Amino acid sequence: MHDSRGAGIAGLRTRSVLVVLFDGVQPLDVAGPVDVFSAAARFTGSASTPPYVVRTASLGGETVRSAGGLRLVPDFDLAEAEDPDLLLVPGGPGVEHVDARLTTWLRMRAPGLRRVMSVCTGAYLLAEAGLLDGRRATTHWDACANLASRFPQVSIDPSPIFVRDGSISTSAGVTAGVDLAIALVEEDFGRTVAHEIARLLVVYLRRPGNQAQLSVQLSAQIARSDPLREVQYWAAANLASDLSVPALAQRAGLSARQFARAFAEQVGTTPGRYVDLIRLESAQRMLTDTRDGVIGIAHRCGYGTPEAMRRAFMRELGVSPTEYRRRFASSSTIGS
Repeated sequence: MHDSRGAGIAGLRTRSVLVVLFDGVQPLDVAGPVDVFSAAARFTGSASTPPYVVRTASLGGETVRSAGGLRLVPDFDLAEAEDPDLLLVPGGPGVEHVDARLTTWLRMRAPGLRRVMSVCTGAYLLAEAGLLDGRRATTHWDACANLASRFPQVSIDPSPIFVRDGSISTSAGVTAGVDLAIALVEEDFGRTVAHEIARLLVVYLRRPGNQAQLSVQLSAQIARSDPLREVQYWAAANLASDLSVPALAQRAGLSARQFARAFAEQVGTTPGRYVDLIRLESAQRMLTDTRDGVIGIAHRCGYGTPEAMRRAFMRELGVSPTEYRRRFASSSTIGS
């Protein structure tokens, strides 16, 4: 059993979290972040001062039916809610039919709050209330184009798992809400508490906000033809091998010109760009999830030298591999 006792955190104070409920809310958008904030009490070392107090509220204090059919009973009426330290706005199919009184409440109350976060399509409610005007935001990758079309005054970035712009944070689908919640806990109580929560919930300590919502393998199109599809999978599993166009073309049984043309047509990107991205993604994962040295990671990911990997990181991410690890790896990974 994990020992949840701690030495205590100096200046610990309780932060209030208010979760908005409505018919058609996605239950995981609520439960994921709530579990993060609730778990923090195990690791702050104070039985008398909980780090967060989470409450839920709906219009009229009425019970709501979630998208999965579960009935959720709120703690009180939104009209009676005091201003929280953090307002959490979940998403779900219900955002398309939400009562206009909810967006009015958000428009009136949210601007004065210290922190507001949305999960998944909860960004629609923030945008409808005008809270995202002139801001950068994100939502579930499948809804980004629609959100951008409906609210052109909002700068929608479909790539990251969460975006923080001033007092308002928006996150991608479901599990990204957990990532954002852990990032907020880390800001409030430090990396150690955030790390312990991640261990308890069996999730990453903190995926960086600028990490892509979809991996290269998921976001790239899968080739229609068997030879090209097998080349895609083989390349991802053999990063240190020769992944030049001639070598990959030979595996596919095509000429280099035929292979390059067919790959770009079926996968949506050139073979070289695909290889660059899968190598970079694998290196990012090794830097954050292992204690392997930069030299070893560079060789295993097919860069050959640490300098070649450094150039790739600077070109794509604007930071060196060492700095990327410092920012985003867990304390156990970096040995601190």
